Amino acid sequence: MAQRVLIVDDEVNIRFVLSELLRREGYEATEASNGLEALEKVEESAFDLVIMDIRMPRMDGLTALKKMRELDPDILVLIITAHGNNATAIEAINNGAYDYFTKPFDLNEVRVVLRRAAERCSMLRQIKQARDSSASRYQFGSHIVGQSSQMQSVYEMIERVVDNDVSVLITGESGTGKELVASAIHNNSKRKDNPFIKVNTVAIPETLLESELFGHEKGAFTGAVAQKIGRVEAAHMGTLFLDEIGDMPLSMQGKLLRVLQERQIERVGSTKSVEVDFRIVCATHRDLAKCVEEGTFREDLYYRINVMPIYLPPLRDRTEDVALLLDHFIEYYNPRLGKQIKSVSQGALQKYFEYPWPGNIRELENVVQRTMLLAKGDVITVDDLPPVINAAKGTGRDPADGKPDTGKVNLPPDNPLSQLDLDRLLNPEEFATPLSEKLSLITEKTEKYLIESALKSTKGHRQETADRLGISRKSLHNKMVRYELFDE
Repeated sequence: MAQRVLIVDDEVNIRFVLSELLRREGYEATEASNGLEALEKVEESAFDLVIMDIRMPRMDGLTALKKMRELDPDILVLIITAHGNNATAIEAINNGAYDYFTKPFDLNEVRVVLRRAAERCSMLRQIKQARDSSASRYQFGSHIVGQSSQMQSVYEMIERVVDNDVSVLITGESGTGKELVASAIHNNSKRKDNPFIKVNTVAIPETLLESELFGHEKGAFTGAVAQKIGRVEAAHMGTLFLDEIGDMPLSMQGKLLRVLQERQIERVGSTKSVEVDFRIVCATHRDLAKCVEEGTFREDLYYRINVMPIYLPPLRDRTEDVALLLDHFIEYYNPRLGKQIKSVSQGALQKYFEYPWPGNIRELENVVQRTMLLAKGDVITVDDLPPVINAAKGTGRDPADGKPDTGKVNLPPDNPLSQLDLDRLLNPEEFATPLSEKLSLITEKTEKYLIESALKSTKGHRQETADRLGISRKSLHNKMVRYELFDE
């Protein structure tokens, strides 16, 4: 379906040129002559993108921008500014504009900006679809978030196990959401109306773990002043979730194995067996197969709990889910923090992509909360991010190519010049060529390579590319035209 674009400018010629360009590029174009008329059109129907001039009668572009984002926080707005009016452009970006270009504008530059914005529109649409899809497929849809291929595999595994009362082992790094998956399995199973009992085996001292799991009788040990029902017994007819089972002491592993085999427990201080019916779901950040080899985890217990394994990938391996998670956490915490954050600027979003997230989703959630509290406006900008995020140098993964992205402009291991160029420069027959001409060739080749590398590392974001190269945005544009670096 063609993306709908609203062109807002008081100059008829500008609207005509942009409309023709958009239609040739496959967009559906609608026109408005001022900000007030544009607002009326936005209220009447939905637009994916707005291209709007700053200076217009009846209502200027900045005012219209703010009001449009109140009506539709997801709408993307491209601002048209007069040449050299960078302060206005920056103000527009800070108020939620996606990008800008200046008059008189180059149509190739407009094409590039449009394509970047169109990609962003598609991503926002996918975010909404994924969120709605998750909510409809699972009752836990507001908690587990992700549309990457890795998360789709996780969803498929959940669907397979919810109706089959088998043991599940969830593995993955800390902060990847293992408890959420365990809860999802329970909430969508036939045991959902019965207890979901969680036990973090690391948080309970070894001396108390047996009593916590199996309970105890009055007088079983000093301090046992009354009978206590253990977590396993409390999970009767429900689900028992043992988190970080890889850290369970060997002595307790044997006792747990016996309970799983016999489906009976004995409270500490009692000789009477109590039958229990529960489903067990375990989680760990450790490699249990390796623990078995090292002798720190029982092999028989490993096979007992690992009937159906589910692996949760780290966030750095599914960075295409970062934008979706940001959208989810902002929506979740806005009412809880008394904020009205509407979006994340492109520069800030890039920083979120570049950071490696060693703490995974848990760390991302904490950072989003902190950033929302510090944000001065309704758009999260680079200035609002914690220093650790701003200091990231592309140590995450580029979702466009699936390869590590250093975020730096690095020279190639050989040279920007081809071997043919070098041979020609050093050819004895070329010695008469002035050195200045040779240096000019080297400079042009190197300059083109540096600009290409910078554009790639910033995903084509021109302002950030210009900042990295230490040149103006207009100068970058001119060089991109010179070296034919615009997307075809």
